[in-house]
Amino acid sequence: MIPNVLSIAGVDPSGGAGLLADLKAFSALGAYGTGVVAALTAQNTRGVTGVQSVPVEFITQQIDTLFADVRIDAVKLGMLGSAEVAANVAAALRRHGVRRLVVDPVMVSKSGHHLLSPDAVATLRREIIPLAEIITPNLPEAEVLLDGRPIRTLADMRAAARDLCALGPRIVMLKGGHLGGDESIDVIDDGASQVELPAARIVTKNTHGTGCTLSAAIAALLPRHAEPLDAIRAAKAYLTAAIAASGRLTVGHGHGPVHHFHGLWSRWEGTAFPPEHLPTPAPPAT
Repeated sequence: MIPNVLSIAGVDPSGGAGLLADLKAFSALGAYGTGVVAALTAQNTRGVTGVQSVPVEFITQQIDTLFADVRIDAVKLGMLGSAEVAANVAAALRRHGVRRLVVDPVMVSKSGHHLLSPDAVATLRREIIPLAEIITPNLPEAEVLLDGRPIRTLADMRAAARDLCALGPRIVMLKGGHLGGDESIDVIDDGASQVELPAARIVTKNTHGTGCTLSAAIAALLPRHAEPLDAIRAAKAYLTAAIAASGRLTVGHGHGPVHHFHGLWSRWEGTAFPPEHLPTPAPPAT
């Protein structure tokens, strides 16, 4: 059965991050994507120039209307923006009995623009994170969640991942991309044991939306795997390949997006559309 996966996130008009990127990752990984718009941004690959909130009542209406009709197999949370939005989204998730929840605690954009108000951090800790099956903070986000404690080494990461588990999620995936070095090592902690997932670091400026894409990939893959760690491993492999293929895209002049459809578009590049191997659509019935 094809899973139906929901993203509740902000909209990035450039398509590299947020809700639009999530839908691409869902589709690339064989899930049917649905979306609730939680915030609007004016941004491109160079930065964010504005953020517009969505009325909380309308966010709740989107969620309730969707769940009234569509079976949702997993949910990914991205940019929520404010404490009020976070609290109301949490209430809606509890109301609809969501269990397979991946939380990407989006706080700051790649260009340094703050996407989560300071008062919302406490609400995120208290209302959202305890509902999560998996949270996927990067190191700056983890430092905020842990009240500013610096994370500078792999040993710091191991300790931080265990402390993040104490906030209530089933699994923490602490991403180590900000540490530097030849490898990017993520620490996975379920409160009882830890697993480290290394990957070769790819030298590229095309890293816009990597966190959004990873968490969306995990949500898309969770319903297909008996063990969450298997979904996490597959999602990281997908993202690594998407970063490696990002140079095939020419989107903007700043931090470009990853190539969400690297496994599909490669057969079409340099050919006319539709490719010859695709079936010709049947003429409409008369």
